[in-house]
Amino acid sequence: MKPPGNRIATALGHQLKHFAGGLAALCTISLLGPTALKALGSEIDFAKARESWAFKPPKAMPAPVVTDPKWPRSEIDRFVLAALETKSLKPVGDADRHALLRRVYFDLSGMPPKPDEVLAFVNDRSLKAFEHVVDRLLVSPQFGERWARHWLDVARYAESTGKERNFTYPNAWRYRDYVIDAFNEDKPYDEFIREQIAGDLLPARNVAERNEHLIATGFLAIGPKGLNERKREQFVMDLVDEQIDVTSRAVLGLTVSCARCHDHKFDPIPTRDYYAIAGIFRSTETFYGTQGQQNRQPSTLLALLTGSTAPTDGNFAAAVLSPTRALNKLSPQPNQQKPGAAKKQQPRQAAPARLAESSGSASDGVTEHAMGVLDGRAGDCPIFIRGEIDHRGEIVPRGFLTVLTTGQPPKIDPSRSGRLELANWLMSRDNPLPARVMANRVWQHLFGQGLVRTPDNFGAMGEKPSHPELLDYLASRFMDDHWSVKALIRSIVLSRVYQLSGADDKRNYAADPDNVLLWRVRPRRLDAESIRDAVLAASGQLDLTPPHGSVVARVGDGYVGKGIKPRAFNVDTNKRSVYLPIVRELVPDLLGLFDFAEPSLVVASRDVTTVPSQALFMMNSPFVSIQSEQMAKHLLELKDIDSAHRISLAYLRTLSRPPNDAEQARAEHYLQQRAKSWPVTEGPTLVGTEAAWATFCQALFACAEFRYLR
Repeated sequence: MKPPGNRIATALGHQLKHFAGGLAALCTISLLGPTALKALGSEIDFAKARESWAFKPPKAMPAPVVTDPKWPRSEIDRFVLAALETKSLKPVGDADRHALLRRVYFDLSGMPPKPDEVLAFVNDRSLKAFEHVVDRLLVSPQFGERWARHWLDVARYAESTGKERNFTYPNAWRYRDYVIDAFNEDKPYDEFIREQIAGDLLPARNVAERNEHLIATGFLAIGPKGLNERKREQFVMDLVDEQIDVTSRAVLGLTVSCARCHDHKFDPIPTRDYYAIAGIFRSTETFYGTQGQQNRQPSTLLALLTGSTAPTDGNFAAAVLSPTRALNKLSPQPNQQKPGAAKKQQPRQAAPARLAESSGSASDGVTEHAMGVLDGRAGDCPIFIRGEIDHRGEIVPRGFLTVLTTGQPPKIDPSRSGRLELANWLMSRDNPLPARVMANRVWQHLFGQGLVRTPDNFGAMGEKPSHPELLDYLASRFMDDHWSVKALIRSIVLSRVYQLSGADDKRNYAADPDNVLLWRVRPRRLDAESIRDAVLAASGQLDLTPPHGSVVARVGDGYVGKGIKPRAFNVDTNKRSVYLPIVRELVPDLLGLFDFAEPSLVVASRDVTTVPSQALFMMNSPFVSIQSEQMAKHLLELKDIDSAHRISLAYLRTLSRPPNDAEQARAEHYLQQRAKSWPVTEGPTLVGTEAAWATFCQALFACAEFRYLR
């Protein structure tokens, strides 16, 4: 694997876009002194700012009355149809059953339906046939793997530091598995967020739950690290800024980090609020397991307990988090680094199994580790004028965003970091943003774009919702359903608007070319993981057994590019794509080619490009060629079926539909002629009939329909 240049350009573009808005304000504030800076913050009219739609609590309005009451199947449909009717528009017809089944399978599991599942659904004419499919997908293990990947994009999940000195994170995989398990278990979203912000401070009933909570805080530890930074204070404040950025954008849909050097140029976020939150994260110790400069101690990892003993009072977190900390106690193991590489580097570790499956005990000498955070030395943070650590201003008490705080804000224990209070403040029902932001993310992943088309910016520079009442309805129902992500998804996919076809309509297009009013379902290209998994599923080679650990864990601690060669991460695996190694600057080529999320950034919505190299990959890559051969062999091994049935099965495996008459005739003609013109003595791997079938299968993989949902 090699770092694709287009991903680097995309990352730079995102960074420029993120900072460009505040650049003018930065230049202006830099000419002013700290007095002017303080005064600017006091000029924000928070009462007026709270009049913005995003800062008002969601209100579940009754679904509007519609002219055509027979069309809606749910309250969601009424909101959508009412908006269409105000423009005198009508939705297109429903999707055909093959297209609908393929759509919901990829949306909920990231994989295509099997041929027998397609035929069963098409032949099941009961009223609840689709509902049964949805319920089955929601409880499948593949659901968590699919929806975890959406969150991992936002959480900037990766298994190395990135930046100038790219060191591995051999224990990042635990956070990945935590997220997968959380979605499969339908962990309430408010609990999910609390655990990631303050899991180490939450009570736990037993060892397993305590470990789960610690692993969850990996959310704050897995970001990129600038290990070349020689000034410790600068390194700490850069780390704090990165934690503020991911927390605020992931949970609140706000760019709070824009207030680091000056009051936010567009949103009611003063610099004082930024440093109030900075004090919380500055009072936190982050453990990620790499080293910094030679004159700094390397970061350690959190030690996880094994065994099943737990105190009877249920407050296990308080029982184990003593002032001595739960730090890394790595047992001596051979260091695989070459001589001269990073002398203070931590020993290499073997990949541990999933914690839940570990049978070790605290006395057997085995110590499991994770990335995460614990409370550090508590203290408030000064304002760093213009973000410069050498220019300290007044000290700001730890706290929260003023614009989102009504009444008395939560009181922070002076002896603790304040992360627990932050987590509770974030996920309070009084906070108007978390439910809206997550409901919008779910809608976006099911329709290709959110009701708010700037999913990580609900501020003044973001777009307003296309259907504000519908968004509030979804957010309110989300909270009322105990923050159940599965319940939210189920309600949306069972709506009629989700089940519309992708057909065009000239009148609708003329009035609403961007389909903002949802008169049809927009055709969407599959993401990189779904394309790879679909190829493996069609070839019969996909291994659905979750792996233990990760490739990076097996490679171990090290400096990528020096002590560790990039080829160490090249793996020949047929596991699902969510388990591929995600090393910053070394994302697997297939993923990078199809617009994988840049792992150093918070990515709420992936770019979708259409470039010649994508089509060429499907036609020429060894991966697709090998899987085409495997699919051909599998089809030819089937007994008691003729060529026509094999062709139909090939279409069902790749496109989730049978061929039409013209396609069937073309395929039969091609296979007959190709087998005759391809002598047994030719062909790189397969010959004759097998080679003809392999190229036919590859043609199906290479067609545009394979890469798109309609």
